[in-house]
Amino acid sequence: VSMDLNSASTVVLQVLTQATSQDTAVLKPAEEQLKQWETQPGFYSVLLNIFTNHTLDVNVRWLAVLYFKNGIDRYWRRVAPHALSEEEKSTLRAGLITNFNEPINQIATQIAVLIAKVARLDCPRQWPELIPTLIESVKVQDDLRQHRALLTFYHVTKTLASKRLAADRKLFYDLASGIYNFACSLWNHHTDTFFQQVSSGTEATVLSSLERTLLSLKVLRKLTVNGFVEPHKNMEVMLLDFLDQHPFSFTPLIQRSLEFSVSYVFTEVGEGVTFERFIVQCMNLIKMIVKNYAYKPSKNFEGPTNVEDMNALLIKDAVYNAVGLAAYELFDSVDFDQYKPLRRRVIWLIGQWISVKFKSDLRPMLYEAICNLLQDQDLVYLETMFTLLFQLLQQVTECDTKMHVLHVLSCVIERVNMQIRPYVGCLVQYLPLLWKQSEEHNMLRCAILTTLIHLVQGLGADSKNLYPFLLPVIQLSTDVSQPPHVYLLEDGLELWLVTLENSPCITPELLRIFQNMSPLLELSSENLRTCFKIINGYIFLSSSEFLQTYAVGLCQSFCELLKEITTEGQVQVLKVVENALKVNPVLGAQMFQPILPCVFRGIIEGERYPVVMSTYLGVMGRVLLQNTSFFSSLLNEMAHKFNQEMDQLLGNMIEMWVDRMDNITQPERRKLSALALLSLLPSDN
Repeated sequence: VSMDLNSASTVVLQVLTQATSQDTAVLKPAEEQLKQWETQPGFYSVLLNIFTNHTLDVNVRWLAVLYFKNGIDRYWRRVAPHALSEEEKSTLRAGLITNFNEPINQIATQIAVLIAKVARLDCPRQWPELIPTLIESVKVQDDLRQHRALLTFYHVTKTLASKRLAADRKLFYDLASGIYNFACSLWNHHTDTFFQQVSSGTEATVLSSLERTLLSLKVLRKLTVNGFVEPHKNMEVMLLDFLDQHPFSFTPLIQRSLEFSVSYVFTEVGEGVTFERFIVQCMNLIKMIVKNYAYKPSKNFEGPTNVEDMNALLIKDAVYNAVGLAAYELFDSVDFDQYKPLRRRVIWLIGQWISVKFKSDLRPMLYEAICNLLQDQDLVYLETMFTLLFQLLQQVTECDTKMHVLHVLSCVIERVNMQIRPYVGCLVQYLPLLWKQSEEHNMLRCAILTTLIHLVQGLGADSKNLYPFLLPVIQLSTDVSQPPHVYLLEDGLELWLVTLENSPCITPELLRIFQNMSPLLELSSENLRTCFKIINGYIFLSSSEFLQTYAVGLCQSFCELLKEITTEGQVQVLKVVENALKVNPVLGAQMFQPILPCVFRGIIEGERYPVVMSTYLGVMGRVLLQNTSFFSSLLNEMAHKFNQEMDQLLGNMIEMWVDRMDNITQPERRKLSALALLSLLPSDN
């Protein structure tokens, strides 16, 4: 049954008003009713009647527009279920373009969008009068009507331009060629008007004029970019979006576009006149030209420069800088093996490319070049090169340069490893001074930490001589109560670990800095893995002293961690316990006793994560094999907790253990489990 326009308007208006309510008791029934009306013939004519009545409440009209727009999406196509009749659609099309006089901007935009949606489906075949009506409407003198018609003209053009089927493209080409001259003149007219009003009009009229200029330019842009097959054959059509859609048509504009963008963005020409969005557009234009595949040059070109021409050398240097920064992007575009760069830039540039593409048979030539640049000595003389780098480190004053030199020193130390020992005396003496001087420069301190990491690895057990400087550095870098830890923690932990790995024996000072560990475990950060490696390092280095001093606190931290940690974190905790039991079975079981019931329970209940179960069995295997009396007392304790006989509980555990043996992948752990279970055979149970 069709809705009668006059009688239904009042009812629909009432329900729409209720649908704008904040009270859900009023809102929900209204939404349900509107949903039922969506497929009712005449409903959209009533909505049109409501949202074009400017005397009604703005919120109600806004809602009417939205329901109308949703209806187009669902019911406008002829093949849609509950499709609108052709008669009603014809009436609606006519009603939509009768008056372009909507006073509210947001509603005007929504109306323009819904007209464009109808146009996408019906223009030009079922709606031939749309474009002629818009063209006539944008000519009217009334400012509001002219703006609203232009807004609709833009949305219709934008929508029609986005259609991709061949037949639709042909229709848009025909439309573009028919109205292009008019669109050009429209833009020229509004641009001229805007420039006239800039000097004489009020702010409101200038803004209004600028809006119309922008809308007419947007219309022109859509017609230009999407309305021509060979746009470069029509000089009126040359605009910037061609770069993306028609790169070859844009070629004549490349130089002028780059000169324009560079001058406004990078020189004093732009001072005082540029603004953020303009700069972004200029940068986008430069980027699109540089990255456009159609403009990629030939790989082989020969770039000889007169060494007396300083300007040409500077340009060449800038080009090499750009090529180095974009090494990975230019992989297919530059034949680097044929490159002949400047002396000053050569090492930096090769440094960028060496891991990308560099033939091994060119390396002797590279080493020769490096020797010449450092001094006339040959690079194979490690002492000379190290001395030169150390002298450079002392001479330079810029923080950034010191960091670069330290990085190179670190690389050299890492590469030659223990062969560095005879030459590091001077560096070892200088680093404490540099550390003190860099108190305000945390990034330089990070570079010092990295150098120390490689230095300790190179010195091995001899690094013990560095402890008076090294241990306070580790202490500061890993102390979360000290502000610098934000920058230094990651490298500080790495240095701590390397120091432990190369320590010949524990010292009281090395033992003391473990006080920093408890707060680090509370952080539960991405550095947790390194923390566990450090803990294991202490266990292997000096289990008795370490466990007696720190195991109680460590066990408390672990119990807290196990409540909220990931599966991988649980495994790391259990591995520490396992290592403690491996190195010192009696003390390990004593110190980590609070964790063992949890392990026992995990085995009995058949922990579902194989990697966790495997670690549980590893821990329990150590206890069973190496500390039988402790296992007996643990079994007794668990029998009370489970309210079972000890024999029954032991039987259940063995059954689960044998069942889950396949969870154990490491041969060492499989052997341990086998031995642990076999150790039960001599018992009289």
